[in-house]
Amino acid sequence: MSRTAVAAIHLDALRANLARIRSLSAGAKVMAVVKADGYGHGLERVARAFAEADAFGVAAIADGQRLRAAGHRQRIVVLSGPDEAADLAELRRLRLDAVIHHESQLAWLEADRDARPLRVWLKIDTGMHRLGFAPERARGVLERLHVMPSIERDIVLMTHFAASDEFDNTTTASQIAQFQSATEGLPGERCLSNSAGVLGWPAARGDWVRAGGLLYGLSVVAGKSGEDFGFAPAMSLSTRLIAINRLQRGERVGYAGTYECPEDMDVGVIAIGYGDGYPRSAAVGTPVLVGTQSAAIVGRVSMDLVTIDLRGATSARVGDRVLLWGRGLPVEHVAERAGTIAYDLTCGMTKRVLFVED
Repeated sequence: MSRTAVAAIHLDALRANLARIRSLSAGAKVMAVVKADGYGHGLERVARAFAEADAFGVAAIADGQRLRAAGHRQRIVVLSGPDEAADLAELRRLRLDAVIHHESQLAWLEADRDARPLRVWLKIDTGMHRLGFAPERARGVLERLHVMPSIERDIVLMTHFAASDEFDNTTTASQIAQFQSATEGLPGERCLSNSAGVLGWPAARGDWVRAGGLLYGLSVVAGKSGEDFGFAPAMSLSTRLIAINRLQRGERVGYAGTYECPEDMDVGVIAIGYGDGYPRSAAVGTPVLVGTQSAAIVGRVSMDLVTIDLRGATSARVGDRVLLWGRGLPVEHVAERAGTIAYDLTCGMTKRVLFVED
């Protein structure tokens, strides 16, 4: 256990982030998106912290099963709906909402003879071109759903933005206009905004917002951290310094000797690697914190170990705590050096990492 990488999940941050989303949402109801095991933070754990959310958004029926087993009674929305006709019975048994986005799903619903009511959301594709009905089909599809006796009539109309994280990109304004035109005069609540939509597009708040990354303190805008928008990081990943080696100028570090010491220097070894989910792609210079002192990765990230430059952490000692990301070191800074996004890092933790609640 002494070499275990630890992911501390800050429940206070999760609750504060949900409250901030509410404050920014102008009275709209909040769906807390908890897919991908709560963005890597633990599904049941984050659902407890988000107990005040109006609904949960999940990617799979299996997540709905876990949430119901944990005692949650909120609406749970399966964001891609049924994958086959047989899913309809389980959606009804668990009282899950289903997003309907494809003709095949309509055919399953029309052929279904189960009288138990099913609550659905109708997805309209306004430019993401991934899931959803074309805008010109919105009225006709809604009419088909309304005549199905087992479909509840309070159908939510929704869409998904393709570039809402780019506040100067006109794509989102065009999508909002398409959605408004396609749904004009139609009954039902509206749901447009994801996290970036909440931040940058007040005209798209609607009746519901779907918050994902911001709930976990993760940035949804390139070049910014979640903290830049007033959201607190919910995960702090740390390990321990297990060795300090004095190397000479010109000596090489790690696999393939990709890093050459520019001078005599101390190189530390920390107990984490891509076997724990730390990104192998993290480049030389990726920051870490040894206690309160700054250090940086040198050499290649290996499966179990990472080597770090201790020239800026002169008081480092074996056994010191080393922060990889979290409070004091935004995960976005690490993601940038690894050529990825913060979501990828928090979702990538493996079973070797010990999760603790803080």
